[in-house]
Amino acid sequence: MTEIVHVPLEGREYQVRIGQGLLARAGAEIAPLLHRPRVAIVSDENVAALHLGSLLEGLQAAGISAVSLTLPAGEATKSWPHFTRTVEWLLENKVERRDIVIALGGGVIGDLVGFAAAVLRRGVRFVQIPTSLLAQVDSSVGGKTGINAPQGKNLIGAFHQPALVLADIDVLGTLTPRDFLAGYGEVVKYGLLGDADFFHWLEENAPRAAAGDAAARSYAVKRSVQMKADIVLRDETEQGDRALLNLGHTFCHALEAATGFSDRLLHGEGVAIGCALAFELSARLGLCPQEDPSRLREHLAKMGMKRDLRDIPGDLPGAEALLDLMGQDKKVIDGNLRFILARGIGDSFITSDVPADKVLGLLREQLEDR
Repeated sequence: MTEIVHVPLEGREYQVRIGQGLLARAGAEIAPLLHRPRVAIVSDENVAALHLGSLLEGLQAAGISAVSLTLPAGEATKSWPHFTRTVEWLLENKVERRDIVIALGGGVIGDLVGFAAAVLRRGVRFVQIPTSLLAQVDSSVGGKTGINAPQGKNLIGAFHQPALVLADIDVLGTLTPRDFLAGYGEVVKYGLLGDADFFHWLEENAPRAAAGDAAARSYAVKRSVQMKADIVLRDETEQGDRALLNLGHTFCHALEAATGFSDRLLHGEGVAIGCALAFELSARLGLCPQEDPSRLREHLAKMGMKRDLRDIPGDLPGAEALLDLMGQDKKVIDGNLRFILARGIGDSFITSDVPADKVLGLLREQLEDR
């Protein structure tokens, strides 16, 4: 059964369809959007080897032809050179303003292709077919697109909503355990920021999802997407509430920069560590009971996930340098860092009133434990 989450942004409404076998039915799902039976697909080498053939078959079954571009896998692809290559390839293949571009891949491909679609001919439509758990629950929904800069992550981009998102639960079966758990870092974030009941459900059921249970995976994706969609509807361009979705990300983005955006630390792993740090900081500031960060860390441990700075391999810079890296974060306003902190599990809020010495103390303590 296909679950549907509606994202009713006025004039740019779309659906997120979640279920099994969606790649095989991709042609029938996408055909109603097309003005001519032709699409352009951008993927990466790893995903294309696993799923491009199935997507092409699904499109051909509906009489839709396709051209495809395959980029290198990895975070380094979210860069000017690959962005330029993608835009120029789309132009070479005469993609028109009324055409559809398909992003087949994880968050890197979705972000880059969405940004390319946003600027191509001043905006063409695109369809997200997210192939990682992280992309299914987070980056494929909400219209944030972009690439990285040497100064930090996602600093260049645009808001450009997809025309459709197809989240095929079956493709999650091809993820490595590490990649699945990295995506789970974003799932657990949703329970922490606004739904204590969902966090409790995850405590009981997330191990089944990690073990491959399709029903558990489908519910985890649907609830995460619904929570994100609700927040995006309230605040599409991140002027207020949408910043709640960045719980854990101020720490995470600094840690990703410190590790060179490499596979030393996957994004979802950084989110999990960042959430644990945000809850610990909240407890130290007297905002939430100490039981909450302990409960979170216990759950992450049960799932076999990273929780602390000591779980990141290799050297890290000092606490002051990490704090400087946080200063490049997009959530900085008038030079003040905005943190997403918590009054408890399921009750997060946005604040700029965080003493730097408290952040430095937490980071120093964590670094000393390495």
